[in-house]
Amino acid sequence: MRRAFSSVIALLGGIVLAAPAVAEVSIVVDKTTQRMTVSVNGQQRYAWPVSTGTVDYSTPVGTFTPSRLSKVHYSREWDNAPMPHAIFFTDAGHAIHGSRATNHLGTPASHGCVRLAPRHASLLFDLVMVEGPGNTRVEITGMDPIGTGLAVGSGAGGDYSRLTSFDPLTVGIMAGGSGRRSRPEISRNP
Repeated sequence: MRRAFSSVIALLGGIVLAAPAVAEVSIVVDKTTQRMTVSVNGQQRYAWPVSTGTVDYSTPVGTFTPSRLSKVHYSREWDNAPMPHAIFFTDAGHAIHGSRATNHLGTPASHGCVRLAPRHASLLFDLVMVEGPGNTRVEITGMDPIGTGLAVGSGAGGDYSRLTSFDPLTVGIMAGGSGRRSRPEISRNP
């Protein structure tokens, strides 16, 4: 009887103490192609178009662990903009989240976050909730396409003057000046 009781206790203890199977979730966002791939235990499960930050609000490159998840979130920085199914991955507030601006997916259009179609954001959020933020890695790769965030409309007619407003060959020491300017000269030629 004792032996049977001990066996039952050992079996129950093994069941209670057995850790649930944990999957490793890999979220890779390529800023160059504006695509996200999601893999679970090394097997690709999803591939979706995204919108990352424009040049003025570039999405940071690197490998991150989600720090916070919020099913319903509104941006305090950007006029209470909705950020449903937000997965925050930097202390500065960068997140992967759903967006109704689905017509911009596939091009840089955000203020630094990674935007997804609402249904995709919901699927990703649920996956990270089940597997845990500690078992999830967010990797942002690639570079911002040249000129994004500067052109108006569909890439034409942009104002690029702020990128070329200083010519070192006509202003300053490269133009043969002494490198030092008098106060009145500085105020006239900012």
